[in-house]
Amino acid sequence: MLAANLELAHTVQQIIEFIGTFAFAISGIRMAAAKHFDWFGGFVCGFAVAIGGGTIRDVMLGAIPFWMTSTIYIICTIIAMLVVIVFAKSLIRWENAWLTFDTFGLALFTIAGLQKTLQYDHPFWVAIIMGCITGVAGGIIRDVLLNQEPVIFQKDIYAMASVAGGLLYWLLFKLEVNVGLTSIVAFLAICCIRFLAIKYHISLPILRDEIKDHS
Repeated sequence: MLAANLELAHTVQQIIEFIGTFAFAISGIRMAAAKHFDWFGGFVCGFAVAIGGGTIRDVMLGAIPFWMTSTIYIICTIIAMLVVIVFAKSLIRWENAWLTFDTFGLALFTIAGLQKTLQYDHPFWVAIIMGCITGVAGGIIRDVLLNQEPVIFQKDIYAMASVAGGLLYWLLFKLEVNVGLTSIVAFLAICCIRFLAIKYHISLPILRDEIKDHS
């Protein structure tokens, strides 16, 4: 039974990492297109955002970075590149395309980070932090490459959506809910928190510089 559960968790993790790679690659390439990068620059940006968080996670776990074990992740980024090129006009009309795919990538990679960390027998609080790193680090790399302020440092709920999804995953895990269902519920929770925060302009309190405020 335990072996079956581990095998299921591994399969779910691989599926999540593949879909997350595609979603993050789309968001990175789409934003690179908005900055008028050439095809190679767009691919580099898409690949960097797709593998960035997972690479940092795997290095910290002492594992071989996930994208080095299979060419599927490079192929996935190439497919994402072709989608952006072929459907460029449609993506332009869909103004929030990058936001949608970025949110999907955030949710999927958060879950993948949680699952992989748990497979290495780390406590759950470590898994939640690693899930957050896996989810947000790629976006930071993308924004640095595009020379803009990282989303994580803006007012929008981003990393906190990842943490909230991680806590929900932990709760369902403790209740021994099926790993597939747990992943789906955590994914939907992260996406809903992110989308609702943007729609209703929900954000964390802003740090204030008392010196400037009183000058």
